[in-house]
Amino acid sequence: MKKKLIVLMLSMSMTAALVSGCGSTAETAVESTATETVQETATEAETADAESDQEAADKVAALIDQIYVQERNDNTDEQCAEAKAAWDALTDAQKELVEGENADPDYFGRDTGDASKDDPLNADEIGENELLVVSFGTSFNDSRTEDIGGIEKALQKAYPDWSVRRAFTAQIIINHVQARDGEKIDNMDQALQRAVDNGVKNLIVQPTHLMHGAEYDELSEAVASYSDKFESVSIAEPLLGEVGSADDSVNSDKEAVAKAVTAEAVKTAGYESLDAAKEDGTAFVFMGHGTSHTAKISYSQMQNQMNALGYDNVFIGTVEGEPEDTACEAVIEKIQEAGYKKVILRPLMVVAGDHANNDMAGDDDDSWKSQFEASGVFDSIETQIAGLGQIPVIQDLYVSHTHAAMEELGTSAASSSDTTDAVLEDGTYEAEFKTDSGMFHVNEANDGKGVLTVKDGQMSIHISLTSKNIVNLFVGKAADAKKDGAELLQPTTDTVTYDDGTTEEVNGFDVPVKALDKDFDLALIGTKGKWYDHTVSVTNPVKVD
Repeated sequence: MKKKLIVLMLSMSMTAALVSGCGSTAETAVESTATETVQETATEAETADAESDQEAADKVAALIDQIYVQERNDNTDEQCAEAKAAWDALTDAQKELVEGENADPDYFGRDTGDASKDDPLNADEIGENELLVVSFGTSFNDSRTEDIGGIEKALQKAYPDWSVRRAFTAQIIINHVQARDGEKIDNMDQALQRAVDNGVKNLIVQPTHLMHGAEYDELSEAVASYSDKFESVSIAEPLLGEVGSADDSVNSDKEAVAKAVTAEAVKTAGYESLDAAKEDGTAFVFMGHGTSHTAKISYSQMQNQMNALGYDNVFIGTVEGEPEDTACEAVIEKIQEAGYKKVILRPLMVVAGDHANNDMAGDDDDSWKSQFEASGVFDSIETQIAGLGQIPVIQDLYVSHTHAAMEELGTSAASSSDTTDAVLEDGTYEAEFKTDSGMFHVNEANDGKGVLTVKDGQMSIHISLTSKNIVNLFVGKAADAKKDGAELLQPTTDTVTYDDGTTEEVNGFDVPVKALDKDFDLALIGTKGKWYDHTVSVTNPVKVD
């Protein structure tokens, strides 16, 4: 209606000018007044339109802030749907005006990948044995699929007799994904109640959290409140295992994570080795979240683990700057003092979500990339946006932690094989070779499997490892391997072929196997001359024709 009024008044003004002719001062004044009136009316109309746009945007912002909460309520489903419907009704211009306490255009508008590729794992018909994988969560669809989904799939593959289900601890993220993509993910209470309703008897909870921090504590409290609903409940270790009491307290889990993330970063950067990157003046920075929880010492331990491995050009940082020496400015100073001129940033996080994309690699002044660039002391700053969850060695670590939890329960449901104590007929089989640590495992080219040979009732499995760093194995404990006369397993030289067609020579071993599906001790010694104890098992043999 406002636009029609403007057109009408313009028409009247032009008509008046034509009728009156030229030269009359009074008539000119009338014409000028009419023009001014039209301009004022147009300005008022534009102002009204702008106010209307902002009003519509503010409504959506308020609806987003309403669901940007950590507590689910009886109206959450309706509130999520209402917020999305209101957003969809906005024009592109109005969407750019959305701004609230937590709301912005990216809440619904940012493209983070195809949500339809993700499986929320919230189905019923669970059965008696459930493996509940609990994550903080991420609204970045690709990361949720590749990182969290990668871990969940690895666990389901390793333990086919268990039903893998998912829970997130961040209701804010659950609401975001539901409102934007229509994907419903259980929170802890929903997942635990689902298990109860489905008659689950044995429950194992595998956190994907990095450490024993605040999120792990909250998870433990939630599980404890339901513990009397199941016959057995066990919570597996987070990724880095036990925290330890000192900065230099490390373990095999931290060592495996340090090696895995560094290897991936070096490979992604195009270097043949970490030493080659060092010679090129390149430093790697792995950015974690940081925490005020006592578990923050884990970041110091990871830095000490890097140092112990001789990774001089690897530095640990945190978004929150806790511990203090992991703050961005502190890390910049360390790298500058060390003399490196090139920097590669990569998240030390299970998922590559908001922190990786914004706090680390974003264009805002306070992002790590921007702060490194603003320092003016480096020749180049690159970022690698990839979560830990998609690295096979990391997935294997979670698998081993779950296995340990199953052992605590005394359950044998970790394998779908019924061949325990069974005698296989002579022949050749493909079988899974499982270990208790990500630092010792079958080469990824062989998908965790070796060649099991059975002859006259005796079994041995040939495994190809990841390198030539392990020089001997011993069936038994490390203490016995050191004794005179100990029969050490000698390596063979194996050639493995990777998915990209490249090949590599690695050490292989023929390991005697007394029984399937039963853990046995297998010690190893590396090039540094130190023995380590490990527990392994051979499962799921499949006859090779």
